[in-house]
Amino acid sequence: MEKPNTRLHDENNGLDYVLVGDYYFPALILAEDSRPVGRWGRMYKRYLKEHHPVRYQVLLLSGRLNTYLAYTDAQAEEQLELLTQQMAEREGVNEELKAVNQMEWVQRMNSIQNRAEEVIKNELIFV
Repeated sequence: MEKPNTRLHDENNGLDYVLVGDYYFPALILAEDSRPVGRWGRMYKRYLKEHHPVRYQVLLLSGRLNTYLAYTDAQAEEQLELLTQQMAEREGVNEELKAVNQMEWVQRMNSIQNRAEEVIKNELIFV
């Protein structure tokens, strides 16, 4: 009886397969990029899994998912910081208010932060 090949290459999709037991599994190599994925990246990953499973699988199998999520997370954090700063300037929440009335400053900044996060959540879905 001839021993089966332990490695196969599929020309159609360009993947290599390794024999494990009776089954061939794709021999996937993850990309070297292992930047941490923050909360926005995790939220977007969950969104992709639920609403765009094909896009999620393509990114996962190509080894670009973590890079994509880290990039999305960094963009969302930048946008959140900028939006929070712009809203605070527009509403007059500044260091002077912080010195005069700390509790009001904290309340207003929390409100601004929450509104900015809601904007980011809504925009993140349509990336």
